[in-house]
Amino acid sequence: MKRTWQISTVTDAAQARIALARLAAAYGVPAVERSRLAVTLSAHLRQCLTKGGTWRLALTAVGAPGEEGRLRVVVTPAPEACAAGEPPWELTVACPETGEVPEPGAGAEDAEALAEALLGADEDTAVVLDKLTEQEELVAFHREELHQTNQGVLALHADLDAAGRAQREAFAAERRARTEAENARRRLTFLADASAVLTASLNHDEIVRRLPDLLVPEYARSVDVWLFESDDDRYRPTPHPAAAVIAARTGRPQYAADHPGGLPGVDDQPPSALDPGRPLLCVPLPTRRAPLGVLTLSPPGERWDPDDAVMLIELTRRASIAIDNARRFEHNRDIAETLQRALLTDLPATPGLRLAARYLPATHGLNIGGDWYDAFRQPDGSLITVVGDVTGHGLHAAVMMSQLRTALRAYAVDGGSPGRLLTRLHMFLHHLQPDLYATAVIARFHPDDPTLTWAAAGHPPPVLRTADGRVQTLDAKPGAMLGIPLTQEIADHTVRLSPGSTLALYTDGLVERRALGIDPGIERLASALGAFGPAELDADLEDAADRILHPLLSDSQRDDDVCLLLCHLHGGPGAEAGQPS
Repeated sequence: MKRTWQISTVTDAAQARIALARLAAAYGVPAVERSRLAVTLSAHLRQCLTKGGTWRLALTAVGAPGEEGRLRVVVTPAPEACAAGEPPWELTVACPETGEVPEPGAGAEDAEALAEALLGADEDTAVVLDKLTEQEELVAFHREELHQTNQGVLALHADLDAAGRAQREAFAAERRARTEAENARRRLTFLADASAVLTASLNHDEIVRRLPDLLVPEYARSVDVWLFESDDDRYRPTPHPAAAVIAARTGRPQYAADHPGGLPGVDDQPPSALDPGRPLLCVPLPTRRAPLGVLTLSPPGERWDPDDAVMLIELTRRASIAIDNARRFEHNRDIAETLQRALLTDLPATPGLRLAARYLPATHGLNIGGDWYDAFRQPDGSLITVVGDVTGHGLHAAVMMSQLRTALRAYAVDGGSPGRLLTRLHMFLHHLQPDLYATAVIARFHPDDPTLTWAAAGHPPPVLRTADGRVQTLDAKPGAMLGIPLTQEIADHTVRLSPGSTLALYTDGLVERRALGIDPGIERLASALGAFGPAELDADLEDAADRILHPLLSDSQRDDDVCLLLCHLHGGPGAEAGQPS
C-alpha cells in the first residue's frame, strides 16, 4: 500500500496529518507511537511550509499479511529545495497489521471530519497523557525508592562510621589493657625477683645494702633506710624528714611534696624542709610488734605512678619481714653459738697423747646439732674419749646431747669400762626419752697400759692408723643403738697400741652419703689417714684434722652433722700394735 499527498499550504499539511493518523490507526500503530509520529511529522511539515514550495508526502506500508510490518513516511522537497541540496526526510514506524487498507472517504475537508480527527488526536493525546502519568508515578516511585535507598546508604555509612569508631576505641582499649598488663607483669616480676634477693640472705645489714641496688634508678632516684635499733655507724641518728617521723609514728606511708600525690593508701604532707624541691615517699618498715624503721624514696622522675607506689609499699613490707627474720635468726644464732661453745669440751692435755677435734653442724648458719665429742679423765688416770650422735638436728638434739654428755661424765666417776658406760647410757636414754635414740663410741687410753679399750653402740667403727702407716677398721661387733626398747649389755674390745698410732673417732655425717652408703666413706677416711707421713701427725695434729675433712666434705651431698676426734700417741720406740680382741 502507498499513499501520496502534495503539500503546499497549512490545510494540505493538516489534511495529510489527519490521513496519516487514520492510516496509522488502521494499521494498528499504538496510540503513543501514532502521537509521536504525528507530532514529529507536524514539526517537519511546519519547517517545510516555512521554506515554501510544494512538498510531496509519501506513506508506504511494507510487510506480508499476518506479519508485523512497517510504515515508511517520506517527505520529498520541492524541486527548488532539491536544487538547493535539501535531502528527503524519512521516518519508519512499526505496525502490528499489514495488508490493503481502503481509501479514505471523501469529505475529509468538512467540519465533521475535522472534528472527528481532532477528537481522535485528543484520544491519542489522552493515551499519551495516561502513559505520561504512569511514567511520572513510576518515576515518583523510583525516586522514593532511591530516596529510601539513599537513606539506607546514609544509615549504613553512619553505622559503618560508628562501627569504625567503636573498633578504633576497642583497639585503643586493647592497647591500653595490653600496656597495663605488661606493666603489671613487669611490676610483679620485679617484686618476685626482688623478694627472692631479699629473702636469700639471713644478714640484715646485707638486706639493707641490697635495697638501693634493687630500686635505683628504675623506681627511685635515691633510697634512705632509717632503722630505729642498729649498732651500725651508718644508721646513727641523723636528721630525717618530718614525713618519715610521721610515718614512724603512725605506721602509714607518707608523701611529702608541694603537690598532692594521689597515691592509694598514702597520706599527703607538705614538702620536707630538708629538701623542699624533691618529692619524698616515706614508707614504714612494719612488723607484727612495731615498725623497724622507715624507707624514704625520691621518685626517678617528677612523681610516681600510683601502681608503682603500691608495688614499692609491698616491697617495703617484704623487706621489713626479711630484715626482721634475719635479726631473729642472728639472735637465735648467737644463742646457739653460745650454747654450742658451752657444750663442746676443751680437750684436756695428756702426756704422750694429743687430741684434735672438729665439729660441723648440718643446720647451715645455726651452729648447733646433735653430734658431740668429749674427752675426760677417770679416777684411775685413764682418759675417756667419746664421739656420739643423737638423732635429729637443732636445739632439741643439742639439749639431749648435753644430757647424755653430762650423764656419761657422771657414770665415768664410778669407773667402768667403755662397754659398761654405754650400757648405762642406753638405759638412761630409754627411760628419759623413749622416742629418741643415739649412737656412740667410747675409747679408753691408760697411760701405763699400751692397750686401747673401746666399745660402740650403733656407731660407725673407729679407724686406727699404726705407726708404720697401716690402717685398719676396728669393726668388732658393736651394740645396738642407745635408747631402743631392747635390753642389752654392750661388750668391750681391745687392741694394743704403739707410739705413733692414731685413732679416728667420727660420726656418720663424715662418711655416709645417701647415694653411696657408708662403706665407701669409711674407705676414703682410711685412705686419707694412711696418706700422712710418719712425722706429719706428730708435727701438727690440728692441720691433719683439717686435711682429713677437706676431701671428705668437698662434695655437696652432706646433710648431717659431722664430728671428728683424732687421738695420736707420740711417736717413739715401743712395741708394735697388736690385734684387736
